[in-house]
Amino acid sequence: MNSPKEIIRHYAIKPRKSLGQSFLIEQNVIRKISAIAQVTKNDIVVEIGAGIGILTEELAQNAAKLIAVELDDKLVEVLKDKLLKYNNVQINSGDILKFDFEAISRGGQQKIKVIGNVPYNISSPVLFHLLSFRKVIDSFVFMLQKEVIQRLVASPGGKDYGVPSVILQMFATVEKVLDVPAGCFYPRPKVESSVMKGFFLKRPLVELADEEFFIRLVKDSFAQRRKMLINNLKKSKLLEGVSGSFLNEALTMARIDGTRRSETLSIEEFGYLSNILKGKQ
Repeated sequence: MNSPKEIIRHYAIKPRKSLGQSFLIEQNVIRKISAIAQVTKNDIVVEIGAGIGILTEELAQNAAKLIAVELDDKLVEVLKDKLLKYNNVQINSGDILKFDFEAISRGGQQKIKVIGNVPYNISSPVLFHLLSFRKVIDSFVFMLQKEVIQRLVASPGGKDYGVPSVILQMFATVEKVLDVPAGCFYPRPKVESSVMKGFFLKRPLVELADEEFFIRLVKDSFAQRRKMLINNLKKSKLLEGVSGSFLNEALTMARIDGTRRSETLSIEEFGYLSNILKGKQ
């Protein structure tokens, strides 16, 4: 009962569509993800969506402590049974979006590595949740829908570059490291997947006067991709009541041509503009 398919049969596991469950069953890919994570005996690891515990077991052999977070109660029982022999594994039954990373970081003294096969329907909320705990998270390795990762790692100027690219890359370095075909999963999803690895920066690329203001500004800047930046800013609720001359002055100070489209701006340019607009409020 070592292979993923044997485990699924043994426990009579039926993937739940409501939770976006699709189990990785290709063991070679599982080993690659474990190697990418570079877990050592000094590491505290949090696994998101531990599922049937195949990757969990692989990671447990190297980690100082591994906390496997799983929302599905039935799978929690499977994990408890399957991983009973590992003293360094803790099964957490609950929602990763409510998980307190700071509570396990030993007062910020111990950085955490986060690894997981994140369901496509919660990928954005999970990333924003991690951002809020970035001071205690060292690195993350995620398997996500291929198109989502393309957007997260995109550079300025392309069609994939947008809100997720700017916000995540302001606070982290990210790269795509592996493509995973749909045939590696059960049940087979309709989309392809990829694996990305990232490290949170000690400081943002630009020291931000107000991080929430920056995030809202980026979202409003991409409200209508085909429009010029200045036109998106004029319609921004964040800047409601701000005059056109004021916006032009801020853009000039940031050395940004307002007729450019938002997808052409660098992450640093968004940071500079955010600080200027916040400072003039």
